[in-house]
Amino acid sequence: MATNHPCSLAIVGGGAAGFFLAISAKELMPELEVTILEQQRKVLAKVEISGGGRCNCTNTFAEVSDLRQVYPRGATLLKRLFKQFGPADAYRWFEAHGVPLTVQADQCVFPQAQDSHAIIDCFLREARKHDVRIQLGTKVEDPQALLSKFDFVAVTTGGMTPHQHAAWSSLPLGGVGEGCVPSLFTFTIQDAALTALQGIVVEHSIVHIPSTPFRSEGPLLITHWGMSGPAILKLSSHAARHLAEQHYQSPLLINWTGESNTEEVRQHIIYNIETNAQKLIDNLHPYGLQARLWAYLLNKAQLQGRRCNELGKRGINRLVELLTNDTYTLAGRSPYKDEFVTCGGIPLDSVDKTTLESKTTPHLFYAGEVLDIDGVTGGFNFQAAWTTAYAVAKGIEKKN
Repeated sequence: MATNHPCSLAIVGGGAAGFFLAISAKELMPELEVTILEQQRKVLAKVEISGGGRCNCTNTFAEVSDLRQVYPRGATLLKRLFKQFGPADAYRWFEAHGVPLTVQADQCVFPQAQDSHAIIDCFLREARKHDVRIQLGTKVEDPQALLSKFDFVAVTTGGMTPHQHAAWSSLPLGGVGEGCVPSLFTFTIQDAALTALQGIVVEHSIVHIPSTPFRSEGPLLITHWGMSGPAILKLSSHAARHLAEQHYQSPLLINWTGESNTEEVRQHIIYNIETNAQKLIDNLHPYGLQARLWAYLLNKAQLQGRRCNELGKRGINRLVELLTNDTYTLAGRSPYKDEFVTCGGIPLDSVDKTTLESKTTPHLFYAGEVLDIDGVTGGFNFQAAWTTAYAVAKGIEKKN
């Protein structure tokens, strides 16, 4: 370890976790020399495009009763670390550093400016204020080797690339777990009649991968390549490893009603049919389904053009089954460019649960997505970045 004073910290990765760690470390230890090493020619690129360019920087967590709902991997560790620095702390931090925030109805938190540059400008301003050094175009093949030049090293590179995973697997970095696979992505479905409905949103849907526990609820968006929207993205997050193993070829079940009780759906349909006995079934539009989607579903069930009183028990059963258990086949995944996240990384049992220091390599720390932590869309991944970065800063403070 380097013996020069004051102490020094190298941060590998100039993204969200890297900058938050650099600033937090300098606020805790003003004499610490901090250098960010970024492989690309630009820092904070992912922050810039996140949330459609608005940066969903955290979430109130008001509607989260169990962290496993929003963190398929890492919930237990984050529950512990939130006691050090949680969502309310992050909200206060940004406002105290000149970024007023606003809370949407869905509990997602954005800068009031509705512009990711509010976050980026804040980070760059604070980095300059605290004399954080930033070295661009600097590729780090072996983070451990940096310990000969710096007192502390923190890896905040985001999800590991296959090259990094292959290279780092041979290094005593605290254990490199399974390779990373995509976690937030949309589904490709080869159904021309479905994709012709692109742009249609179903506000309340339930999506499920049969013969697995993977299930999600929320808005669903039909796209020109298949399906997207919060329900699909959440499902892709929870089922990331499973879908990768299936090579993204999997059956998918859609409940278009958002109602999990099939019998209640049946009674709802029967009531509407009896009340509108002489009308064409085409004109019903139950559960607020848009006319084009309803026509597509009726055609799929071969019920188009019939009067309600002509359906009979068999027709009703077919309709209920289609509304609650509609079957599709995934034909691949499509990258969700605004919120791309990975599943996998440094295994959590190989780091200290409080400081995130490697158990096998002293003074080597990890923060952000390089850890085997990832969340669903909604500001949860950024919150994990802020929380783990702060935990590392506190861990270094204790050892400094």
